[in-house]
Amino acid sequence: MKATSKVAVFDTTLRDGEQAAGTRLGCRDKITVARQLARLKVDIIEAGFPASSPEDFDAVQRIAQEIEGPTICALSRAVASDIESCGKALAKAAHPRIQTGIGVSDIHIMGKFRDERYGKTMEEKKSKLLQLAVDAVKRACNCSCEVQFYAEDAGRSDPAYLFAMLEAVIDAGAAVVNIPDTTGYTVPEQYGALIRGICENVPNIAKATISVHCHDDLGLAVANSLAGICNGARQVEGTINGIGERAGNAALEEVIMGIRTRADYYGLSTGVDPHELFRTSRMVADMLGMPVPANKAVIGSNAFSHSSGIHVDGFLKDRETYEIMRPEDVGITESRVVLTARTGRAGLRARLEKLGYELSQPELDAMYQRFLSVADKKQEVLDEDLVALMRDELPPEQQKLKLEYLHSYSGTSAIPTATVRLLVNGKTMEGASIGDGPVDAVYKAIAGLTGAQAKLLRYDIRAVTEGTEAMGEVIVHLEIGGRRAMGRGVSTDIIEASAKAYVDGLNRLG
Repeated sequence: MKATSKVAVFDTTLRDGEQAAGTRLGCRDKITVARQLARLKVDIIEAGFPASSPEDFDAVQRIAQEIEGPTICALSRAVASDIESCGKALAKAAHPRIQTGIGVSDIHIMGKFRDERYGKTMEEKKSKLLQLAVDAVKRACNCSCEVQFYAEDAGRSDPAYLFAMLEAVIDAGAAVVNIPDTTGYTVPEQYGALIRGICENVPNIAKATISVHCHDDLGLAVANSLAGICNGARQVEGTINGIGERAGNAALEEVIMGIRTRADYYGLSTGVDPHELFRTSRMVADMLGMPVPANKAVIGSNAFSHSSGIHVDGFLKDRETYEIMRPEDVGITESRVVLTARTGRAGLRARLEKLGYELSQPELDAMYQRFLSVADKKQEVLDEDLVALMRDELPPEQQKLKLEYLHSYSGTSAIPTATVRLLVNGKTMEGASIGDGPVDAVYKAIAGLTGAQAKLLRYDIRAVTEGTEAMGEVIVHLEIGGRRAMGRGVSTDIIEASAKAYVDGLNRLG
């Protein structure tokens, strides 16, 4: 292995993280998150899977063009069209990387490549897949990109076959070899031994960097990642807040702070700015509608809270009694910005930039009007309010529907009624309906105007801030003809927030 004490951080929030059930990021959202990841100073951003959809291609292309600093990576299968799509999307990146790969475990080989064109026997199939892997790496190298190879389901593979494939793809030009524990099956001792085995049994491994990519099905993703690093890996992959397929990926904030806090044990470091971790965590949580659990390690709201009498007494005497990290280390501070109706555009812009949002002048002007409408109803607008407003103020680029007016009426002895006015493709339409409750009446009125037969799969409501003046956020999951989308809306009026969420979901469904 290359001798280095630095561990490269590979963030896959925008690719593997976005595969979490019930989540979806638009192109604009991805760019916003990518910009914050650059501030966090991760080494590599895996921006997406260009061949999966035109929208993902556009997102990867724009991130490659606009984000400076990190290497921008795109995912592909070992398929020529996938690789060419990655090459086109990354054409203007300063530091492009293509990640391509193939399944290596017997389970994956027999499950995904059972067709006889890949061979009739297991040995024939393994020989065919090895050649496909080499061809894919060579093709990716021809795209003028650095190449990373992933050996899918390496955690359950035959080590001898894995070693042979890694040797072959490194000879073909792979600069990084990714060893995924795709199903979260391994335990730390086993996964660490696998990485050590690669270092000892792949003759040309000194020409490449070993990367670890672990899933959390057994709650061991972070532990496995750190075990891999202890045994020679020098790149770690994961997502912010540990989001991802099924139980998720390794939580990068935990891996990063594990290496930093226990530098005495690991003797390693990363180039990440840990002070940006909390801000990045909250942005990702808001963008994907996946709140951070209070007891989440490193960045949860209770991570630096003390309530037990014994704990509080010890903490007040010496904080190291019960804290191994300082909240300031991850960007959690006691200070807060006080924003009111008297705050001007410059103050609003400055605070939004600190939260990770960069707005054009027209976007700032529109946001300022939304800010004022909330500030008039509240004594103070908090950071959480601003983040919620940003999500509400920046809808999808193709916005066919817009809520212009809403009035609802309900009571203990009244029939819930709603009247709405919508802008539908530039045309103003009005309608009214009754329902089982005010929200049901609003949704029926909107459906009547749009003709959309959307099925409401899920309705979630939460308070963005505390108190009677709290901003409320509604998240809905809609389905039309097998297509699904998530809509969001915020307001100090929860009925209005519900209407906005429904309209947002219909816009995203097109």
